[in-house]
Amino acid sequence: MDIIIPLLVQLIAGGAGGNVVGQLAKSIQLGTAGNTIVGIIGGLAGTWLAGIIPGLNGLVTSGAVEGAASGLDLGALAGQGATGLIGGGLLTAIVGAIKSAMAKT
Repeated sequence: MDIIIPLLVQLIAGGAGGNVVGQLAKSIQLGTAGNTIVGIIGGLAGTWLAGIIPGLNGLVTSGAVEGAASGLDLGALAGQGATGLIGGGLLTAIVGAIKSAMAKT
């Protein structure tokens, strides 16, 4: 149960990040479903990457481990949400830019 909540935070934040980027930059829009799916993947990947980067891993992983032992750690969840949001937005922007560039050729 303690693993499900952080995972849901990452998924929701990633999907939201993908949709925000898609709405702000119409030229890289993938459609609502595309933005959401790519954002979810980016949210998971962004949180995973933040966990392996030495300066950021304390924000995401150590709090999650402590949270598993003693209830939910809201700081870790906020960190996972932030990295999920950023990761989802970044991956959506990258995929949208590639799709847009390929459509022009």
